[in-house]
Parts: sequence; C-alpha cells; structure tokens
Amino acid sequence: MKKVILAAFAILLSLALFAGCSPNGTTTGGGSGGSGSDQNEQGGTMNDHEINIPQTGWTTLVPNDYKTAASEKGSVARLDYASKDYVRGGGNITKTAYVYTPYGYDGNADTRYNILYLMHGWGGRAGEYFDFASTKNMFDHLIENGDIEPIIIVSATFYNENSSTDFSSSIREFRQFHRDFEENLMPAVEGRYRTFAASTSSEDLKASRDHRAFGGFSLGSVTTWLQFCYDYDYIRYFLPMSGSCWYYGTYGDFQIENNVDFIEQLVKDNDLDERGYFIYHAVGTQDAVKSQSIDMAEEMLTRDIFTPGHYVFYQKDGGFHDFNAVQEYLYNALPLFFPKAAEPYTRGTSISDVINDPVFGNYGRLIFPVNSGYMSGNTLGDLRLTWYNYINADKTVEICNYMKAQASAGEQIFYDIYSDEEKAADPAKNNTGLFFFRGNEGAKFAVTCAGGGWAYVGAMHDSFPHALELSKLGYNAFAIIYRPGEQTACEDLARAITFIFDHAEELGVETSGYSLWGGSAGGRMAARLGSRGAAAYGGDDLERPATCVIQYTGYSDVGNDPPTYSCVGTSDGIANYRTMQNRITAIKAAGTDAEIEVFQGLPHGFGLGQGTVAEGWLSRAVAFWERNM
Repeated sequence: MKKVILAAFAILLSLALFAGCSPNGTTTGGGSGGSGSDQNEQGGTMNDHEINIPQTGWTTLVPNDYKTAASEKGSVARLDYASKDYVRGGGNITKTAYVYTPYGYDGNADTRYNILYLMHGWGGRAGEYFDFASTKNMFDHLIENGDIEPIIIVSATFYNENSSTDFSSSIREFRQFHRDFEENLMPAVEGRYRTFAASTSSEDLKASRDHRAFGGFSLGSVTTWLQFCYDYDYIRYFLPMSGSCWYYGTYGDFQIENNVDFIEQLVKDNDLDERGYFIYHAVGTQDAVKSQSIDMAEEMLTRDIFTPGHYVFYQKDGGFHDFNAVQEYLYNALPLFFPKAAEPYTRGTSISDVINDPVFGNYGRLIFPVNSGYMSGNTLGDLRLTWYNYINADKTVEICNYMKAQASAGEQIFYDIYSDEEKAADPAKNNTGLFFFRGNEGAKFAVTCAGGGWAYVGAMHDSFPHALELSKLGYNAFAIIYRPGEQTACEDLARAITFIFDHAEELGVETSGYSLWGGSAGGRMAARLGSRGAAAYGGDDLERPATCVIQYTGYSDVGNDPPTYSCVGTSDGIANYRTMQNRITAIKAAGTDAEIEVFQGLPHGFGLGQGTVAEGWLSRAVAFWERNM
C-alpha cells in the first residue's frame, strides 16, 4: 500500500537521519595511508552463478566472533585520484577513496579480485566503512572463513573539497557521482589494483561487470539505485541499504511507481535478464525512514520481471538506521554476490563426499552404482567396477567436476523419467533417471547405456565418459540409470527416449537422427531398442535411432537393425569378438551400413580405451553416426 507522507515530515526525517552515522549517531574519520602499485592484467572467468534464495525474508545476525580481529587481516590504503567538479562547471579537482585489500593480496601477482564499491550517507566521508573495526574485522572473517572469495573494497565519497554537505547540496553531488565513478574513480582504482578488468578502457571495464558490485547506505542507498540506472553496463550486483530510487526527484517525489516503471523498462531495453543483474535491497524494521524502502519493495514485487534471481528484499528485525544494520546487510549479501568457489574434486576425494555433496540434491546417490557390492575403492582415484578394465581416474575426476560445475551454475543435470506416483507404486523406479551432458542448443542427441551384467549400472566408466566426450563435440548426450534386469532395463530406456522426445524443446535437442550407445549389457539394450523401437517396451511409437554404437556384447540377434558400429577386444572373455563380427556381417548382408573394430589383446569393458590400442574409437563411431544421420 502506498503511504502518504507530508513533505515537511519527510524533510524533518532527512535532517535527522540521512547521515552516514556510527552506531552512536556520530560520524568519524577515515583510513590510513599507503597506496598500491600493481597494474591490471588479463585474467579471470565469468562469475555466472545462480542466486537461489527466497525473494523476501529476514537477515541473519553477524556472528560475534566475526566482529573480533581475524588471524588473516586485510589492509586499508588511501588513494588520491584526479577528478572533475561536475556540479560546478567540471574543473579539475583531487578526490580521495580508501581501498581495502584482502590478506595475501601481495602474495600472488597473477590473482584477480572481485571488487565492491561502497557509498556513505548524508554528511559521510570516504573511508568511513573502515572506521568501525568490527566492520573491517567482518570483511576479514568472511574471507578467512571461506564465505566469500577474497575481495577488494572501496569506500568512496560523492563529496569533494568544494562540496557543501547540506542536504540539498548533497543531492546535487550524488546525482553526478555516476560520472565520477565511470570517468575517474573506477579507472583510478582498477588501474592500480588487480581486478578482473583487463585494462581501464570502457570496453574492458564493461566486460568485467560480473565481478563488480556497488552498495550504499541511506543517501548512499539512493546513490546505489542511481548507479543501477546509469552504470548497469559496469556493475552486476547492487546493495541498496535503507533507501529507494530517486531517479525522479527527491524522495522520488513519492513517484515510486514511475521510478519502478523506469527500472523495468531499463531491464527490458538492455536485455539485463539475459546479461544478469542482482539487487539485494535491505532495511531495518525500526529504521525511521523505512517507509521509502518498503514502498519501493512493494512496487518492485508486483512486477513479474523482478524475479528472485534478480531482486530480493530483506529486513533486519529490530534494525535501526545505523551501521549495526549496515554490517548485517553486508554480511548477508556478500556471500550471494561473490561466494567462495568450491574446491574441485581430486583423485583423493572420497566417493562418499561426491555422493553426499549438497549440490547434487537427492540424485547424488545415482552417480555411482546403487548396488555398491559391485564397486570397490574409497576415493575417485581408486574406483574399481566389476567386469571393467582401464578405468581412468583422471576421467572420473573430470566427470565429477563437470557435474559439480554444471549443478553449481544452476544447470539441471539430472531428470526423472518416472512420476512420483509411478515410483511409489514401484520403488525400484526411484533408482532411475537421465544425467544430461549438454552440447549445442538444438543439436542431435545420443543416449548412452552402461553395462553391469544386469546386476548394476557401471555409468562412471561405461556411459558418463562417452556422454561427456559427445557433449564436447557439440552433441547433447544422456546417460541412463536403469533398473537391473534385461526387460526392466529396456523398459526404462524406452521411457527415457519417450521423455526426451516429449521434452525436446525444453531440453534444447533435435530428435531426428539420434543415436543409442551401449557397452556390454548396455549394448544389448541399445541393440534391442534400435531394432524393435521404444513402443515394443512400453514407450511411445517413435522414430527409431539413426545409429546404434555397441561395445563388447555377445548379442547375436539380427532383425530390423539400424546402421550399427561395434568394437570389441580379442581377449574379451565375456563377449566373444567373433560373435560380434558375425552379427555385423549379417547386418551388412541385409543391406544396412555396419562396421566393427576388433582390438588385439584387449579384455572386456575397456570404455573409451584411453592409453590402449582402442584409443580414438569414439571419434570414428561419431563419424559413422554422422554419415548415417
């Protein structure tokens, strides 16, 4: 509900409360001397993580120990830089900012850092965010404890040596601050400190926007909203603390709806939904000027365009218009902007740690065999699977890290193929599904089927590696986890193919010309569905695959088979290579393209065959598929 507030009362509140005040209501002085000297270099990757929190809620208290001195302390240095007096004709002036660099900043010249710019309120000054030891301690602890990546923090000011700090003059100053930010402050800071900007050119500063945030308190919050309006090209993350957008007039002239209209149109006109942006808007329930933030939030939340991934509104229960509240807002927002990157898996990572990694939700248990009796080893490096050879530990690590990276970025990598009702009726169906290895949007797809003697699913060696390599070539690849047993496995594969056809647009795949891949028992699945079709096993009556790629299986039936590529070793004690040769000969005799590679001395279950005479077979199988599409 919009609130009607008398202008005189609003001005009275502003005189008392729009200050960059300390917890006891006073303003205090800035940081101490020194300056950095390092120049920016090219480096870094896009910070394109998905933020997933409720759109409204309550902030979490800063732990008391975060307010005490940390073991690893960052440093604060003064930076004087050349600027312009934009309010009074643009004459040359010198301004000051204070720059926090994290512990260890000087230790690695190749490291690049995310950066946060902070703005004070009415009557504040550069460096005041570092005046409070507890706030700087909190920054140190957030980094030391792994809550955020190491970060550079700039406490700047919209005032200069010619400025008056009366209220109307302050408004004129912050309305011009975006020019100082773009033309002077940002180039001065990021030309000296190692951020993700490759240079201080406008193009390189814009290219590094994913690693830049801006926040402010009180009039600094108003400044933050204006930074969004003017500098969205340079900044991805915004933290307005106790204040609304004044693009249209002081207090927005109570034109909240017009201000939000402007922001909505700005998002649409500049494709910001696609490019990414995030606003963490915060205020305290006892903040004397909370009505501005609440009115702004209520209007923002009525617009469908401002989804929880782009805009959230959080309140501090009992929070006042002071730096105690500001600390709490920073503590809650920074881990959303710049979370600490998860350590990658290694050969020494335990298999149970992968299975139980929260990023995988409840499907982590399906990455490795559900029937663990056919698996041995405690770590990724010593994984062994019954009936398989040449398991490549580096490939296992690569697959697990790929899955984690995709899931951490918000990509859906696992799909159920049965409904909750179907799984309740048959609990074995809880252990089924598709892992998706994305290729190019709209590219054809393959389904890879691991073997395991109908007793378990050896996906980590016999289907995940194949799917990953196919995705690297641009194809969309699915690895199926199925119920052991030849009939149930084929039923699950039929359901999986049907699922992909039904959800092709959502998945971004082309259904024509798809292929089925399988090794050992999985090869039988692919061959049966390839010749008989999904409908024979309870799926829809769908186009059959353009190609089947089948490894080391003694399946001998020949019927209405699609073009088929096979490979096997001469020392395979489970699938005799002559049986496979005879089947390929029979398929060719029926007038269908077919090909087999027989590898001297290889045993059963060689997978991709890395480091063996079979290495490279997959690329030849892909070429076979491509000529039969």
